[in-house]
Amino acid sequence: MSKTLMKRSSSRSFNKPSLPNMVLRYVLLILMMIISVGPFLLQLSLSLKSKYEDVYAFPPKFIPEHPTFENYAEVARNIPVFDYTWHSLLVSVVMVVSNVILATMAGYALAAMRFRFRGVILALILSTLMLPGEVTLTSQYLTVKALGAANTLVGVFLPTAITAINVLLMATAVRSIPPAVLDAATIDGASTLQQLRYVVWPNVRGMAMVVALMSFIQAWDDFLWPLVVLSDPKKYTLTVGMQYLQSSFGTNPRVVAAGTVIALIPIIILFAASQKMFFRGVQEGGVKG
Repeated sequence: MSKTLMKRSSSRSFNKPSLPNMVLRYVLLILMMIISVGPFLLQLSLSLKSKYEDVYAFPPKFIPEHPTFENYAEVARNIPVFDYTWHSLLVSVVMVVSNVILATMAGYALAAMRFRFRGVILALILSTLMLPGEVTLTSQYLTVKALGAANTLVGVFLPTAITAINVLLMATAVRSIPPAVLDAATIDGASTLQQLRYVVWPNVRGMAMVVALMSFIQAWDDFLWPLVVLSDPKKYTLTVGMQYLQSSFGTNPRVVAAGTVIALIPIIILFAASQKMFFRGVQEGGVKG
């Protein structure tokens, strides 16, 4: 009886930390929020400031004295921001769809199917994670050019149609499915596609959401590869188009800040709308994997 009471009291003390621990936790959370959210708020404030306000004042003023949207209008007047946004959105959506479908199929093959050289293939996929993207930049460009996809949005999308990290994430999710369930589906006569649709997919949807969100952010934020493969300014993505602001309005940080906020808004909206599913997928992958 005494041991049971001691266990209960210890669990309660763990679940309810002391006041100093609570204070320390909130201090750390506030500090992390300032570090992560502070630069965005500073950029937002800077984008709303008029040309008569000092943007280099210290300490910086987060609330503009005369807020204006003129800086955003200046961005729209100097670059086709809606066309660039459409290009980025198109590439991002296609990349999300291809990564979710192809990574799920590849993850299923690596985790559930038995074939020769599976270990070698897995080692090759893992080895690609050790190489920085700049190492394969030249070979990727030569490949895309040979396919006739240079200076096209297809060329922007092709090298990241499926990525190694997403394959490994989906393989980890598939491994969480009991092998007996997949064996039972095989005995019942289910084909590979039927197993993927009716057995695998319902169990890996949470991780697929993680893959989708990571793929969207990667495609939306990518700057170097679109800059290399695209030569026509009319086909630029948003991140490459925003570089024009930096070169043309380097002396006016308000306009550059407005362009940065425009580029960040879609990601913020997407993450705010899908954060529950995202963290649920991360939790499922961490627990089951």
